This record gives sequence, C-alpha cells and structure tokens, in this order.
Amino acid sequence: MTALTHDIRGSRLASGLGFALLSAATFGVAGSLGRGMMDMGWTAGSATLVRVAIAAAVLTLPGIVALRGRWYLVRRGIGPIVAYGLFAVAGAQLCYFFAVQHLDVSVALLIEYLAPIAVVLWMWLRHGNRPTRLTLAGAGVAFGGLVLLLDVVGGGEVSIVGIGWALCAMIGLSVYFVISGDESNGLPPLTLAAGALIVGLVVLTLAAVTGLLPMSFATGTAHFAPGDVPWWVVVLLLGVVTAAVAYVSGIAATRRLGARLGSFVALTEVMAAALFAWFLLGQAPGGIQIAGAALVLAGVIIVKLGERRLEPLSVPEAIPADDVVADRGLVAEVPTLDAPTSAGMPVPVAMLPEDPHAATR
Repeated sequence: MTALTHDIRGSRLASGLGFALLSAATFGVAGSLGRGMMDMGWTAGSATLVRVAIAAAVLTLPGIVALRGRWYLVRRGIGPIVAYGLFAVAGAQLCYFFAVQHLDVSVALLIEYLAPIAVVLWMWLRHGNRPTRLTLAGAGVAFGGLVLLLDVVGGGEVSIVGIGWALCAMIGLSVYFVISGDESNGLPPLTLAAGALIVGLVVLTLAAVTGLLPMSFATGTAHFAPGDVPWWVVVLLLGVVTAAVAYVSGIAATRRLGARLGSFVALTEVMAAALFAWFLLGQAPGGIQIAGAALVLAGVIIVKLGERRLEPLSVPEAIPADDVVADRGLVAEVPTLDAPTSAGMPVPVAMLPEDPHAATR
C-alpha cells in the first residue's frame, strides 16, 4: 500500500511539474508576441481582448464536451467560474495595465508576483496549513531571485496609486492559484478555463466599450529576430497558445501540485519570458538576470522540500455494484487522479510596450 501511495504521488508530482512548465512557457511567450503586435500599432488592451476572445472560442466546445452532460457541475461551480474569470482572467490583467501607467514595469511585476507569498498566508490562515521553515526560506530565496531577474535593483518611480493597482493584480493572480488548485468543485480543467474566459471576455469588453481599456488594431507584419510573421499568425498564437493552452495546463498543474507549490513553480514564467525575449526580440539576459533565475529555481526546490508530508492515501475496498445507490437519478462518480486536460496558469497577458519581459495573467 505504501509503495502504491508513493507511486501515485510521484506520478502526480511529475505530471504536475510538466503541466506547470508548459503553462509557464506558454504564458511567458505572450509578452514578446504582444510586443511585436504593439510595434504594428496594437494597444495592450486590444491584444488582451482579442487573446481572451480567441481562447474562449477555442475552449468553449471542448469545455462542454468535458462535462459529459453533467451540467449540475456548472450550476454548483458557478461561483468559482465567475471568481476565476473576474479576478484571475480580467482583474489581474486590467489592474496590471493600470499599474504600469504609474510604476515601472519591473516594479509592478515584482509586486504582482508576491502572489505565492500571499497564497502561503491564505493557506495558513484559511486552512491551517502552517508553512515550514524550509517553505519560508524557499520563499525568501525565490523572491530574492525575482528581484534580480526583473532587474529592479536600479530603482524606479514609486506611486501610491500604482502600488494599489499592482496589489490588486497580485490578488487576482493569487485567486488564479487558489481556485486552480481546488478540486472540490468537480469541474474539469477545460470547463473551468472555458467558463472563466467567457466571464473575463465580458468584463474586458465592457472595459473597452466604456473607454477604460484603450483599443487600437492594425494589420501588417510583425518583426521578430528570427524573421517576419503575418499579424494573423501572431494573433492566433496569442489566443490559442498563450491563453487556451496556458490556462488549461495551469489549472491541471496546480491541481496536482497544490496552490502553494504551484504558485512558486509558476515563477518560472518570468524566466520563460526572458528567454523568449532573447530568442524573439534579441534581448539577451545579463549576468544578474541569470543569477536571479538560478535563485528562483533554488527557491522552488526549497519550497518543495519544505512541503509537509501528507498521511498515506487510503484506498477504499471495491464496492459491489448492488450497493451503489443512485441519489435523485445521479450516480456518484469516483474522481480520477488525472482530470481531463487539453494538450492545447493571472494572466495573464503582459504585453505592454514598456518592457517585453513583462508576463502577467
């Protein structure tokens, strides 16, 4: 039994890390692709709106299919869907957009990426999951690496209003991790992502219509270091890869790793953004950024080592078919360890012209 439990946990950890790295990579490329679009004349708001709209269109049908007719899951999980769409999809992006109007991009990102620490505090205060000393040490190391990676040491303009918006973006990103890691609602990752993207699309559309989100569109060719790319290809990549794939894989990762560990592994998104900026925009990271990336990885490893051991999983004995009781016509289903996912986790869109390294949900 102990060996089986160990194998199950090892499998979930391995698949969780795989999904987390996929999510970080797909979220991380958004900034460089968005920079190419804005050089053509798009605004960050228009790129964000189109990105979310395409992702919602791509995931709606798969999200419905993943339900397998269990619409009661949507009714029961409408709260998490709305909260995810409002805070993680739309809120984090809008608040980040407003924050960089008052703060340097690196400072705004640093405040937003305090989210893992906020998740640790939330899990402690709300669920009694007290962090270990190793977890706290890992958080400190990862945060120090983030400071170096974002090159905040040079300092930047400080604005109380900007800090307020950045903290709101941090809350949105924290909600992303907490809801993504909650399996109690029974929603498949595809369904949760699709529903949240639709909610986020409605909020972003209202923001655009009311003028809160500046909009500007253009056609032409986006220029990148490896070569030129038609605008519609970049738009599709933003919607399908950096949103649809990123959100679904992010949810799948956090459900396997948990909100706390998942939020720290997601810091690799900033590293991915720097690497893509190097490849697509020719902006090579400096020695300080490389050292920061190493510290972030070290912090993530320390946080993992600091995770408390859980009690061995109990595997229930087989229940005879005659003993299965239907309740109101619905037969309870045994949840599987591998929730439905898509091969194809705010915020996050970081496509502001001030800094192509920016990456936010």
